Amino acid sequence: MSDSDLMQLYSRRILALASDIPHLGKLGNPTGSAHRRSPQCGSSVTAHVVMQDGRIVDFSQEVRACALGQASAGVLGRTALGRSRDEIARARDELQAMLKTDGPAPAAPFDELETLLPAREFPNRHASILLAWEALLGAIDASPA
Repeated sequence: MSDSDLMQLYSRRILALASDIPHLGKLGNPTGSAHRRSPQCGSSVTAHVVMQDGRIVDFSQEVRACALGQASAGVLGRTALGRSRDEIARARDELQAMLKTDGPAPAAPFDELETLLPAREFPNRHASILLAWEALLGAIDASPA
């Protein structure tokens, strides 16, 4: 990977998203939690949710990931509250398609994920980028509400 490739991959916008992740930490009484780890890079995310009437009413995440994984978690943290499982799954699927099959950037309100488009060329980073979304879906699935 050349220096210019690294500069493009870790743009100012990605680093800004990575340094400002909303809803960090652990919820006191989640209805569901899930931990996901990428065996490729060692990144990990634990997500906690409170679900009510099929919607996320409270959410937190513990993120230990590279800047790309943190940036993805930052977008998730800005958009998760009030969303249904289907909305989160659709955003994850659109993000995965953007990265792996040259699909378009996810639709609003998840369109800020377009910032991660340069990572398309680095398949070994895709798992870390998807980690927070997978953890949140696991937490939703673990929630009885």
